[in-house]
Amino acid sequence: MDQPSNRALPAPGVPVLPIVNWGGLRTLYVKEVRRFFKVQLQTIWAPAMTTLLFLVIFSVALGRADRTVMGVPFATFIAPGLIMMGMMQNAFANSSFSLLVGKIQGTIVDYLMPPLSTGELLTAMVAAAMTRAALVGGAVWLAMLLWPGVHVIPQHLWAVLWFGVMGSALLSFFGVLTSIWAEKFDHAAAVTNFVVQPLSLLSGTFYSVDAMHGVFGAISHANPFFYVISGFRYGFLGQADSPILLGALLLLGINCVLAVICYAVLARGWRLKA
Repeated sequence: MDQPSNRALPAPGVPVLPIVNWGGLRTLYVKEVRRFFKVQLQTIWAPAMTTLLFLVIFSVALGRADRTVMGVPFATFIAPGLIMMGMMQNAFANSSFSLLVGKIQGTIVDYLMPPLSTGELLTAMVAAAMTRAALVGGAVWLAMLLWPGVHVIPQHLWAVLWFGVMGSALLSFFGVLTSIWAEKFDHAAAVTNFVVQPLSLLSGTFYSVDAMHGVFGAISHANPFFYVISGFRYGFLGQADSPILLGALLLLGINCVLAVICYAVLARGWRLKA
């Protein structure tokens, strides 16, 4: 005959879980990582190949042997920006898919019902998106290390890490907002095609913003992607066309604002709860 347990049960209303549900947070993060890793040929290697094709095309078309930008060969100049651009685009692609596919397939309850706080839910999705960005960036960087005529050895590792994290987080939070707002895949694709892609291509990846004047220069400096690319490039080349400290603090502020907005929208359940 079983003996009654001497362990006292918590009083009604007293939470059983600790302040942070580490087990649930880890489980959701692993689930999100496994989701994109099951199709890694599409989510990691294909984007890495596309980014390398950009390097090949622009190096052949515009990168003459004697052409330099900011005192370095053209291929070396665009390489860090291409790495960061691939990271940002894939961070957005991952986080903009999670909640959207749940709404379309009717499995959104799998995100809303588990004993996870709003902060834990947001942290797991953003961390998974940043993980995918890091994997894509790492694959592209390793390939560029072997590319003839391209030098991508970091000179300021702190800048590479800081702007890599800030850029990936920026697009991860933006992707979460897109995933909440969108009601079908066309909506997410529209944000990708009309917001993310133009801002990425006009961020100074393929040219120095210092060469742009007037209204075009002002528009470029208003683009937050520009500060990500410029700071990340500084980590490799030791040169930048934007104030590094200003860009670092500006991106931190933007990410904090986006995190608060994502948290408030998730907590409210806008477009998630019937």
